[in-house]
Amino acid sequence: MAADLSRYDDWLAFLTALPDEVPALQVVVVNGSAVTGGWDEHSDLDVEAWCSGDATPTYDAVLALARARFEVDHVWEVPEATWPTGRQCFIHLQPDAADLSRPTRLVDVVILTTPERLTMDTRRHGVPMVLHDPDGLLLLEDDDEAEMEAQRQQAVAQAAARRQSAAWLVERAIARGDLAEATGLHLRFAVEPLVRLLRIQHCPARHDFGLRYLRTDLPEGMAERVEALLPGPDLAVRSRAAFAWQDEVLRDLS
Repeated sequence: MAADLSRYDDWLAFLTALPDEVPALQVVVVNGSAVTGGWDEHSDLDVEAWCSGDATPTYDAVLALARARFEVDHVWEVPEATWPTGRQCFIHLQPDAADLSRPTRLVDVVILTTPERLTMDTRRHGVPMVLHDPDGLLLLEDDDEAEMEAQRQQAVAQAAARRQSAAWLVERAIARGDLAEATGLHLRFAVEPLVRLLRIQHCPARHDFGLRYLRTDLPEGMAERVEALLPGPDLAVRSRAAFAWQDEVLRDLS
């Protein structure tokens, strides 16, 4: 079923007409959960756009127009260095974003300089909702598979090589009673690498998506099994179970 984006109708109309006011915009799409699945009443609207030339003036113009046209409560602008060729911000249209007693109204906007060849891998990002692309610049094609396979192989090799050191780090912190340190190490070295291996095994195109979308990307029941390993009582038991599962997946992948 198509996602019901009606609570963002005003923004969809704004974005569709935006290139008339900001001519440098060449491509504007909606992506994220609106097109990949998992959309619900608390989803933000993910907007990605590409422009000619330096992205910063275009980003500034779009943000200024958004502030002028909508009742914006506040904006989080991520650090400029996050995107080498662009800018990103989260435009909050309500106060107290953590109040989930009402549907969320939040727009995530990324504006980038249009590359020489603009592609999007639908296996990773879904089929975007294209609001503006008069010149057909956006090409829907898979990312370089050789490069992705090299990344996956490196992740598997690192998980195998790090296995004993990682378990020692977690066990040592637990033995010393350093709960905060042990919790962080457990997530970093036991749970997150396990999820990376599971993704490589079951959802290789999204191998680097971390702990998000587990119910979408992993076989039924596996997300719950991962969640049972998250920090909690008997951390040593959870950590050992996570490393044992790593061992199992590493054997399968080898």
